[in-house]
Amino acid sequence: MGESKRRKEALGEKYGQEPYILPWLPITKRQSEQFLKWSSRGAWAGIVALIIIWISVVFIGPSFGWWGLG
Repeated sequence: MGESKRRKEALGEKYGQEPYILPWLPITKRQSEQFLKWSSRGAWAGIVALIIIWISVVFIGPSFGWWGLG
């Protein structure tokens, strides 16, 4: 318990706040983890959408008589 008190005295007002990734960049480590999580989900959603569009163009399109741009 003594170490906690010393750390609190040394940090002052910054005690208990999340550390920034870089001192000059106001983004916390938790915010960066959330960004990576959401960007990964967005990337996978884009991949799934691309596959669905590709399947519809290649397989479903010709059945309706859409043979492309030619």
